[in-house]
Amino acid sequence: MAADIPITPDGLAGVKSELEKLVKHRRPEIVAKIKAAREHGDLSENFEYHAARNEQSFVEGRIQELESIIRHHKLIKPVTVHFSEDGGPEEAYQLVGPADADPKAGRISAESAMGRALLQGKVGEEVEVVTDNGYSYRVKITAID
Repeated sequence: MAADIPITPDGLAGVKSELEKLVKHRRPEIVAKIKAAREHGDLSENFEYHAARNEQSFVEGRIQELESIIRHHKLIKPVTVHFSEDGGPEEAYQLVGPADADPKAGRISAESAMGRALLQGKVGEEVEVVTDNGYSYRVKITAID
């Protein structure tokens, strides 16, 4: 049995929406592309056919991944942690499950190096962040929402 996959309610809704688009729209479009390419005859040198098959493989893999997330999800409540590094400006990240993570949008996985470190501390404490390549630095937690 697969382990629980932590995800927020918003993240789960996003996964379900993406799955629906892939199953109802992309999959039929790709099937139509493959059918059209087959009608051109010799498949061994048919670029359109091979491109459509590659696209189909990618989409089917993503569908399986999304279905697995939905099947094995565990809902979590996102937590926002505010911190500063070396007295610099305050930053904040919302700690979410790996399927929700989007660092550019301010959401990082609670399983990432930064996420694990932030979860260990309390307001006013310094925590050490150790990256996968062994680099480490300290941040001070200023608030937790």
